[in-house]
Amino acid sequence: MQDPHHPDAHLETVHVTVSGKVQGVGYRHATVRRAHLLGARGWVQNMEDGTVEALVQGTPDQVDHMLEWLRRGPPGAWVAEIVTRREYTDKRYIRFEQL
Repeated sequence: MQDPHHPDAHLETVHVTVSGKVQGVGYRHATVRRAHLLGARGWVQNMEDGTVEALVQGTPDQVDHMLEWLRRGPPGAWVAEIVTRREYTDKRYIRFEQL
C-alpha cells in the first residue's frame, strides 16, 4: 500500500486530445512552458490528423490548471474541442516534454 504522505500518492494522469487550430501556432511549445511553470509532468505532440495530444500528470490542482489552460491555448490558437480521459498508470514522468 502506498504511503498517503508520499508526493506521488495524489498524482493524477489525464490523456488529452485537443482539436481546432492547434498546429502551427506554437501550441506545443507554449504547453511545455505552462507545464514547467505549474510543475506538471508528461508530454505533448502533434498528430497527423491535425490534433494535439498530451498526457498531463501532477497533483489534482496542477492537472486542473493545465486542463484549463489547454482549453484556451496560446494566442493564435483556436480550440474547438478538448477530450480528456483519465489514465491509470504506475509510470511516473519526471518532466514535461514535447515529443
